[in-house]
Amino acid sequence: MAEHQESEEGLYEHHRIKVDTGQDLLRIDKFLTDRLPNVTRTKVQNGIKDGFVKVNGDDVKPNYKVHPGDEVTIAFPEPRRDTEVQPENIPLNIVMEDDHLLIVNKQAGMVVHPAYQNWSGTLVNALAYHFRHLPEMKGNDGRPGLVHRIDKDTSGLLVIAKTQPAMNGLAKQFFDHTIERTYLALIWGVPEEDRGVINVNLGRSLKDRRVTAAFPGGNFGRDAITYYEVVQDLRYVSLVKCNLKTGRTHQIRTHMKHLGHPLFSDEMYGGREILKGTIFTKYRQFVQNCFKIMPRQALHAKTLGFEHPITRKRVFADSELPDDFQNVLQKWERYIDNKA
Repeated sequence: MAEHQESEEGLYEHHRIKVDTGQDLLRIDKFLTDRLPNVTRTKVQNGIKDGFVKVNGDDVKPNYKVHPGDEVTIAFPEPRRDTEVQPENIPLNIVMEDDHLLIVNKQAGMVVHPAYQNWSGTLVNALAYHFRHLPEMKGNDGRPGLVHRIDKDTSGLLVIAKTQPAMNGLAKQFFDHTIERTYLALIWGVPEEDRGVINVNLGRSLKDRRVTAAFPGGNFGRDAITYYEVVQDLRYVSLVKCNLKTGRTHQIRTHMKHLGHPLFSDEMYGGREILKGTIFTKYRQFVQNCFKIMPRQALHAKTLGFEHPITRKRVFADSELPDDFQNVLQKWERYIDNKA
């Protein structure tokens, strides 16, 4: 039985069952109910109707009768998740720590928690090694200590709960949108307004489930609000500061693309193309060299501020831009100075 395979429709395979050569003809809903633990016949029937069950690659109806040699696959929009976390001796960059919480500065390239194609080497694997008995949020099994997350290729600060009271208090602040989070992003072009607010709903793209899409008008998706301010105008690119009121998946990346200014080097949202500048070969070579230095979206979670859930004192943490981000930013500064 194969697991965790991704199909062309963007679904993740949970089960693949080869029907025995001696199998009698049997309705597929009964066949699967007998073989899948803790699954009701109604749930199986609904899954078949929704197109999550295929036989030999084709959709079937609940009354289809399986034949010897049939290959039955079951796939869902979300990958099957293993909630048992394996501790791994991975160094952590701890910015601040006390008995109740810690703040870590995550490097780009590290996945926050185990998931499809990334079952090891994550921040959670490291936390499980360095800290025992971290709490877990309800419905968030397999992610001890986590109250929020940032993308794999985004660097920066994360707060981790070490006790259940701390987790409850932090989770409420995230729910109430009182956590202060500042990101620095390098974007293509220069926004018309030096500062502004992007208030556009976000949701899974209807064309590609891996991507978040903007849905203006508020008829689809979830509310999402990003405040931005241009910190440095470099003609072809800009350094902007972003503050999140909400925390949706890929929020800054999607909002900036919607604004017409994708993040520099963000392949998923169109930022790996040369979107501004000249057509000269030297310029193209310069930009390609920047892509090589920073082969990920130019986004860093720089600051984090909140009320300590136990002491009630204000907590504020800051971090420096990582080397790849600093190097690319300095290259753009020198390029613009030379042009001037």
